[in-house]
Amino acid sequence: MPRDPRDYKLDISSLDDGGADARQRHRPFLSVLFACCGAYARVYRNPDATAYIGRCPRCGLPVRFPIAPHGTDARFFVVHSR
Repeated sequence: MPRDPRDYKLDISSLDDGGADARQRHRPFLSVLFACCGAYARVYRNPDATAYIGRCPRCGLPVRFPIAPHGTDARFFVVHSR
């Protein structure tokens, strides 16, 4: 079978991956265990960098962690419903 002249191999392994995956890797987050449902989720910092805001992935319980000058260095939290 003759080869089609449009067939070629393109090496893209050296291209910079500046897409959404790269942005996601560098986006600050907190690790949160939602005790209400036994579910884990990442809670990401808001665009204003004033708080980390998220929801339980199962029941939708909203959480907000304000960012303060003398806050904690902790990155993992357990949230209990009221």
